[in-house]
Amino acid sequence: MKKVFVVLAAIVLMAGSAYASTNSVGWNFYGSARLSTFWSNTDESGPDGDLQYSESLQTNARIGARVKVSDELTGRFEYGTIGGDANIRLLYGEWDFGSGKLLVGQDYAPLSWLWSNQVYGDDCDLLAEGAVYSHRAPQLRLTFGDFKIAILNPDDTVNNDDAAFNGTTQVLIPAIEVDYTLDLDMVKLDFGAGYSTFEATVGGDEEDIDSYVLALGVQFDMAGFFMKGDVYYGQNAGNLIWISVDGDHTWDDGFAEYSNGKFLDNECIGFMLVAGYKINDTFTVEAGYGYNETELDDNDDDQSATYYLNTTINLAPGVFVVPEVGFFDGRENGDIENFYCGMKWQIDF
Repeated sequence: MKKVFVVLAAIVLMAGSAYASTNSVGWNFYGSARLSTFWSNTDESGPDGDLQYSESLQTNARIGARVKVSDELTGRFEYGTIGGDANIRLLYGEWDFGSGKLLVGQDYAPLSWLWSNQVYGDDCDLLAEGAVYSHRAPQLRLTFGDFKIAILNPDDTVNNDDAAFNGTTQVLIPAIEVDYTLDLDMVKLDFGAGYSTFEATVGGDEEDIDSYVLALGVQFDMAGFFMKGDVYYGQNAGNLIWISVDGDHTWDDGFAEYSNGKFLDNECIGFMLVAGYKINDTFTVEAGYGYNETELDDNDDDQSATYYLNTTINLAPGVFVVPEVGFFDGRENGDIENFYCGMKWQIDF
């Protein structure tokens, strides 16, 4: 009887495989194990530096799969790890309807330009230090060639540095982000914009908090040499993209603020530039710089700058290390200065 069940199970599996083959179904699984080993010397204004060694599985270590149901229907899922617990990074389906594509689920928002290879801080990538980076978010997205437009749930945060906001917010319409890439062979130009609005109320004070960001990006690649950079300007841009001006790599800046009985808008600007050279299949060197600045309604501004230099060393296909040295400079009194050095270890499978 057991043999009969085994034979039946084998037939079912073969039938399923044949069905998958005739219908172009494919599951392409992948994974990426990432470990960071770094020394960092953190110094806030006043106290002496605090030198610390840390070794940890990066929060962006991942496992997932790309799924092809048909030529028109595809999908993807990806799980990461935060504190040893699995978290959903990506989970979406996409339908190609001929003239364009419709995506439903969680993916990178259009204003997510992942161009830096800074590895400290679990692949920091200058994401809050001058890069244009929205986030992975639930969204409805349409793609027409090199143009993307998405609607997302707005971030209704008020006040910087996670300061308590003793009021209420009301969201009535979704946030919107758009991105267009102009490919000129060796040079690519990216144009991006985002907008969101919500209503904030404290006692009898009521205000519409409007957030927007305008961004321009350039990528250049020729004969192993590459340069990538962006510049952005916005109001209350922290509701749309990650911004950190304290040197702490915590994306809690760039928001409107309620202070002394009134709402203050936050003017935000930033840019980043990376350059590098692929020496050969084993070594690639890269240097990067990022800058952010915020200002609350003509009050004192706040600035930060970040620098890094690294080398990607490929040991075997899918196996590489990235030694790196860098500096986070909060610049203002009470901000953080962090000099670090160490290495990321990664195996993709």
